[in-house]
Formats: sequence, C-alpha cells, structure tokens
Amino acid sequence: MTTALLIDDDPELGELLSKYLGAEGIALHIARSAEEGFQQFRTGAHDLIILDIMLPDTSGFEVLGRLRAESNIPIIMLTGRGEEVDRVVGLEKGADDYIPKPFPLRELLARMRAVLRRYSNTAAAAAGAQSRQGRVVRIGELSIDPGARLATLGGTPLHLTATEFSILDLLGSNPGNIVEREALMENALGKGEDFDDYVLNVHMSNLRKKLAGRVSIKTIRGSGYLMAVAQSQET
Repeated sequence: MTTALLIDDDPELGELLSKYLGAEGIALHIARSAEEGFQQFRTGAHDLIILDIMLPDTSGFEVLGRLRAESNIPIIMLTGRGEEVDRVVGLEKGADDYIPKPFPLRELLARMRAVLRRYSNTAAAAAGAQSRQGRVVRIGELSIDPGARLATLGGTPLHLTATEFSILDLLGSNPGNIVEREALMENALGKGEDFDDYVLNVHMSNLRKKLAGRVSIKTIRGSGYLMAVAQSQET
C-alpha cells in the first residue's frame, strides 16, 4: 500500500484526507508541526509528502528546503492563497507540484498519482539503465549520465531535482530535435492533458538558470523545446 505523510496543522483536513485517501488505497500519516513531520519522515515509511506552507512552528518553505537537503521524496505543496509567488518559490525550492486550498479531493489524488507515477518511472529507468550505461549524452559542456542519474556542466555536478533531471534527460536524448510540450508533460512530469503546464514552465525556468546560458533550451512556439549548444559556446 502507498503511504503518504501530511504535514499540516488543520485537524479537519487531516481527518477528511485520511478517510478519502484510505478508500483509494493510500495510507495517510499526519504530522501537526514541522518537527513532528521530520520525526515521521525520518522513519523512511513514506512514499510521498503533502506539505502545507503555513505551519505553527516554521514556514513550509523552510521545511521543504530541509527535506530536499536529505531526500528526493516526492513533495506536493499546499498553498493557502494560490498566489503565484508561493507557487514559484515552492517549485524553485524543489517541490514537485502544488495545489491551492481549497481543492477538490479528486484533484489532489490525481496530482499525487501523477507524481508517484513519475517517480516510479524514474526508478524503472534507473533499474533498466544498464542498457544505457556508457551512453553518456554530451551537449557542449553538458554531460548527462542516465544510468547514474547525474548531470555535470563543465565537469561540475548540477544539483537537480528528480523532475528537473527527467526533463533534462528527455531533452538531451533528442539533441537538435524539438521535444513537444505534451511529451514532456507526460513523460517527464507524469501529467496528462487535464493538467495546466504552469509547473513545466517553472521547472524549465529553473533548468535554464542552472545551465547558466552555457547550454540553451529554446522554446519553439506552438510546439515544444529544443536543446542545443549556446551560440557563445559554439566557436
């Protein structure tokens, strides 16, 4: 059975989600504070974390940063207002997805399944990476090793979330070719057409910052994205 950890001090939400997710085959453990959340997280018993931004003892963003320093466990942020700044900050700090309160329970479940499916695909890709071992993709200064799930830029490891690596790996596997947005949404983010692509836009922006202009990800309007050596690196 899938097990999720909810870090949120709202007892009514916890009770509601526990019943709903339980009926869908997902066991929910609940922590009412950041510290209680860390204690439960470190048991290693969870497949996914649902994290509220507003906690009684600290900011959810601080919790997110600490979690990301220790693990790449899937994390969905709950935002109270749905403001863009909250979404951007959460995604930049390593959240895999977000959902503003109040939210339909079915939408949360769909987002949870999408994130878990993406991580399941990542694990499957790593398990089957032997067929790709030795096939390191190189684009200018960028090297992508699918087997090791490692990317380096000029020999320096890039600190990427699992989502960012999945996007980079898919783009790098098609150098000089356009990768459609739909393909990235489905294969890198595990999301279908019923999801908006705001999350993809933010992850793409984060990747471009980390590539520092030394490898370019070009937006092809109406189609998708294309990875290529930045013009300044071609000479």
